[in-house]
Amino acid sequence: MRNSSLSRYVALIPSSVMIGVFFAIPFALILMVSVSSPADDADFRLGFDLQHFQRFATWFYIERALFSAGLCALIAAISMAIAFPFTYFLTTFKRRAQDLWLIYILAQLSLSEVLIAFSWQILLSRTSGVGNILEMLGIVERSFSMAPSAGAVIAALVYLTVPFSVLLLFPALSRMDRSLLEAARTLGASPVRTFFTVVIPVTRPAIISGAVTVFVLTLGAIIVPQVLGRPQHWTLSVLITDQAIFNFNMPFASALAVVLLALSASVIALVSWLGRRAEA
Repeated sequence: MRNSSLSRYVALIPSSVMIGVFFAIPFALILMVSVSSPADDADFRLGFDLQHFQRFATWFYIERALFSAGLCALIAAISMAIAFPFTYFLTTFKRRAQDLWLIYILAQLSLSEVLIAFSWQILLSRTSGVGNILEMLGIVERSFSMAPSAGAVIAALVYLTVPFSVLLLFPALSRMDRSLLEAARTLGASPVRTFFTVVIPVTRPAIISGAVTVFVLTLGAIIVPQVLGRPQHWTLSVLITDQAIFNFNMPFASALAVVLLALSASVIALVSWLGRRAEA
């Protein structure tokens, strides 16, 4: 028994070292820089100064944080609304067809955020995009550009996150007990009612975890909001990049990063608490 417990602890060492090296240590450095003080002979001096967090506590940055959270929640909801029915019907296909669709979805994950952002910029442009096609079809009199706009940001982020949502939902939906569906239909439930009263409740944990994952993934998006959106559509991640790269203000960028991490952790904790409360 003692050897078994020791082997489990030993097995945790590689992952613990990786978490420490790639997350805990960088986060500790960011936290230290976020409370540093300005210095005349250097960019900053390590200490304990909360002025960068006080600067965040203005309506501009609070509004950006609320906008970022709202935008990511909207993307998560739309992405799950698209991915869930698709994945549900995908699990009803034969195994060979499922494999082909999953390979196609995995291939989309190879596209970087940069490539997706500039592809959507071309697609929504006035000269070679959707507006030009609508003009050729006679639907509109003159072609127009659809970017930069909030709709362009939402469309590209949904495109970016739907493959992740499908892959997150697929295991739960493929393992779902199909006898539950047959029982519901035997009792007279229509396919639509079976979908909403059996399929969705049974797979609720996967839906919640998938939505949270998409929320956190979108919260870190930088290129899409910057390329396809106006400044009023920029998220907190874009402002962090702006402060770190263009303003060379690492302490304030670190403070914004800490706030972003706290926002992400708060959403995860809230959703976990609501999930446990619903199961109780």
